[in-house]
Amino acid sequence: MSLKAFHVLFITAASALAFGFGLWLLQAYRSPEGATSDLTGGVTALVAGLGLLVYEGFFLKKLKNVSYL
Repeated sequence: MSLKAFHVLFITAASALAFGFGLWLLQAYRSPEGATSDLTGGVTALVAGLGLLVYEGFFLKKLKNVSYL
């Protein structure tokens, strides 16, 4: 596996984890015991996941001529 393929796989997994964590925190905020920190963390995690996807797009655009092998 090339460094480019590993990077794409790692960033995809990291963004999926960030989105999952953000949704989990937002669900915790909607519970009766929800705190403002749950809302803040959830929104922050969702923004981080979106930022990782934007970064991955720039990365793929920059290295479009580099092989995955």
